[in-house]
Amino acid sequence: MKRVALLFLVVICGMGGLGQKLKPKKRSNGEEINFRTKNKDVCTMSISGDEEMKARIECKGQGKSYWCEYTGMPLLCSPFRNNPKMYWNQIVMELRKLPHACESTQMLKASMCQKAPVDALMKQVAAGVEPEDVANRDKSSQKTSASVRGAGKSSVKKIGKPATLPRIKPTQHGQGSENETEAMKLAREHCWESLHEFCSYIIGFFRG
Repeated sequence: MKRVALLFLVVICGMGGLGQKLKPKKRSNGEEINFRTKNKDVCTMSISGDEEMKARIECKGQGKSYWCEYTGMPLLCSPFRNNPKMYWNQIVMELRKLPHACESTQMLKASMCQKAPVDALMKQVAAGVEPEDVANRDKSSQKTSASVRGAGKSSVKKIGKPATLPRIKPTQHGQGSENETEAMKLAREHCWESLHEFCSYIIGFFRG
């Protein structure tokens, strides 16, 4: 009986050890991994989910921001259950070789799960692009329009009321011409010919 009990105890311990081996390790749920693509885009991959997992990738570079999401069941891959952290690191290593983290691949593959079933692969389910240069142009155009409006207001203030021109008193053309004619007659009568203009000026001056 002792031998039977001892054998039964050994079998139970062996089954317990086998259960520990099959139990998946921590899957790094909620972990974020930062990396750069071949084109130097700065990216972050966040991991979430339980049986069906989701990997969201967000990148910024070359005047735009883009993102994409992948879903799959990597638990169907036994190497993933043993070392999920290595699985995601292998995926990130492959993403670093690509020029674009979302457009260049529709599936995330790890070398340790090449023989896994198709459902274990992480497949792209959504993607989007947010151009930053358009937003920057909108902001700059708003600033430009505001500055133009401010300049218009300041120019109106500077102009103000138009300056009034001094009034010019009308000259009495008839009287002036008569005085000049009489002065010239007197100058011709009383002065030398070479001094006619000078004498007429002096005579006109004294005659008012």
